Amino acid sequence: MTISSSLSAGVAGLNANATRLASISDNIANSGTFGYKRAATDFSSMVITSSRGSGTYSAGGVRTSTTRLIEERGELIGTSNALDIAISGRGMLPVIQEVSLGNSSGDTPLLMTRTGSFRTDADGVLKTDSGLVLLGWPANADGAIPTFPRDTITGLVPIVINTNQTAGDPTTEMSLGVNLPATQTVAGSTSVPLPLSVEYFGNLGTSESLDVTFVPVIPATGSSNQWTMQIRDSASNDALIGEYTLTFDDTRGAGGTLAAVSVVSGGGYDPANGTLSLTVAGGPMSVGIGKLGDPNGLTQLSDSFAPVSIVKNGSPVGNLTTVEVDEKGYVNATYDTGFTRRLYQIPLVDVPNPNGLMSMNNQTYQVSLDSGSFFLWDAGSGPTGSVEGYSREGSRTDVAAELTALIQTQRAYSSNAKVIQTVDEMLQETTNIKR
Repeated sequence: MTISSSLSAGVAGLNANATRLASISDNIANSGTFGYKRAATDFSSMVITSSRGSGTYSAGGVRTSTTRLIEERGELIGTSNALDIAISGRGMLPVIQEVSLGNSSGDTPLLMTRTGSFRTDADGVLKTDSGLVLLGWPANADGAIPTFPRDTITGLVPIVINTNQTAGDPTTEMSLGVNLPATQTVAGSTSVPLPLSVEYFGNLGTSESLDVTFVPVIPATGSSNQWTMQIRDSASNDALIGEYTLTFDDTRGAGGTLAAVSVVSGGGYDPANGTLSLTVAGGPMSVGIGKLGDPNGLTQLSDSFAPVSIVKNGSPVGNLTTVEVDEKGYVNATYDTGFTRRLYQIPLVDVPNPNGLMSMNNQTYQVSLDSGSFFLWDAGSGPTGSVEGYSREGSRTDVAAELTALIQTQRAYSSNAKVIQTVDEMLQETTNIKR
């Protein structure tokens, strides 16, 4: 009978609106939850009578499907914690549960989240208050990231920050800008060798020095415009590691700049970039003295000896001060000496169908058959966005829209209840006919 189908449709309507009410209440409850993705309940009709002109109609009712809209992105909210991390664009952060630490990679399910407030625990492990541990690829000592597989979590490790760590940065490059007095290379000059000591930092953070001596070449007549440059390394017991003959130009157009560099001993001179290839006690070092004709390197002008510019890399041993994450996902540690070291790289996880991911607790998600296999991208490459420090992703709940939907659901529920009440009264009338 069509009257019984009406009862079934009314009951189905009650169930459908109760499901929608559950999703609305969940959305409103999580309106302040960082990274929350709202749930949407969609209705679809069920048709029993499909032929035209049958003369009777049976109500099929309604059924629901609830979807977590994971692909929707919340607005970014600025914070004061450098390790509050969010994603601007597509992609997710790789995390695992704290209880999974120590398990092999094959026994550890990969979880994903869009945002998290990470802090170090007593062991230096970077995790959230809810126990989500951030994963990344470890960097080599020189800051380079090795090649790791992209379709598996092999290679991903928990990010550990030792707040008491110290580090030094050895000097590998140096640039000298020195003016030598032209008056000391003329005949009859009584000049003496000019010393210059430049500090550099060894592999163990020790303070060493390159002792450079400029000896003028004094001719019998005229001006030689030549100097002998000797370089000694304090870390090698003041051994002579390089000796060069410098010839300066005295023409009107390029007067005072280097015209030629001759190697007496030590590493060679590269005219393309104006550097000497020296070998100090800790290894190779590049020392820039300027290209031929370059006024920014060694010069010979007037009558004064003036070190005008000495630039070098490296730093002494320093203590860790801050750890930050840049837009490429690199975890960088900064020390009180100004030295910055790359510790890890956080890849971004992406799947073909984000809405197909399984929703877990604490705004985390896991790969499913509907989502497709995951792939680990460098932040900013492929379809992924950038990593934002000092940020959290806000909830996707629009409270005003949810309250509107709440009113509509309440009215629809009441109307379905009225249908059931009406069917009950009609069935009662049918029963009364027999009496």
